[in-house]
Amino acid sequence: MKEFTKEELAKYDGVQNPQKYVAIDGVVYDLSAVPAWGGENHHGNHAGRDLTEAISHSPHGKAVLTDKPVVGKYIG
Repeated sequence: MKEFTKEELAKYDGVQNPQKYVAIDGVVYDLSAVPAWGGENHHGNHAGRDLTEAISHSPHGKAVLTDKPVVGKYIG
């Protein structure tokens, strides 16, 4: 499994690279195919970052991640 540092994850922001990856609880998910992530951001949250704190405050919580592709481990 690929390990992502903060700097490596930042490359997958949908701008530098077409893929949109986010880290949640040390797991890196590919959200590129998620329609809600089709724009520049999703409710002010940007891809290429650790969004563990943000998802804990979202109305849907981590339940939306169950079927999303896991692409690696976040080591910060």
